[in-house]
Amino acid sequence: MARYTGADCRLCRREGIKLFLKGDRCYSDKCAIERRPYPPGQAGKRRPRDSEYRVQLREKQKTKRIYGLLEKQFRSYYELANRQTGITGINLLRLLETRLDNAVYRLGFAKSRDEARQVVRHGHITVNDGRVNIPSYRVRPGDVIAVANKSKDLVVIKTALISSEKIEVPGWLEVDIEKLAGKVLSMPEREQIDAPVREQLIVELYSK
Repeated sequence: MARYTGADCRLCRREGIKLFLKGDRCYSDKCAIERRPYPPGQAGKRRPRDSEYRVQLREKQKTKRIYGLLEKQFRSYYELANRQTGITGINLLRLLETRLDNAVYRLGFAKSRDEARQVVRHGHITVNDGRVNIPSYRVRPGDVIAVANKSKDLVVIKTALISSEKIEVPGWLEVDIEKLAGKVLSMPEREQIDAPVREQLIVELYSK
């Protein structure tokens, strides 16, 4: 599957906001957006005109980058959200939040969503006692997400648990650090999703 292979810090600088793509680095003085708070490239310091389309596009790009998706997959999530009952923008965020890789990150079993994706792909995560290696797997209320028994001593997991002290577990999840397991309590409500996203702008962009 295609994926972004460039520098993560460029994405934060492009969007003008911390996307927390690099784990601990994002909380340190090494964070690129702290040192160079302007977009990358020769024209980065120029102030572009904020047209309606540009604002909507940047919001969509920012959301894609937060969750680590490319355009085709993100568009598929939007179309699915649009077919569901309820508010399309909130439906979209729920679909993104309930991806397995995001849930693993939210539970503190990985320092970033990229790392969570890798942990899932390598078979270190189980759902309801069955191994799942698909990052886009959608978790549902009642699902138990855990670190596989043979993976509990991995350095990457232990390091993530130390870093997770900086991350608050959202209300739609609960975690048992001692057992390295978490449970999906409910579908996330909008106020439980702390992603800095104005989802209505994305809906307006795709509705054109």
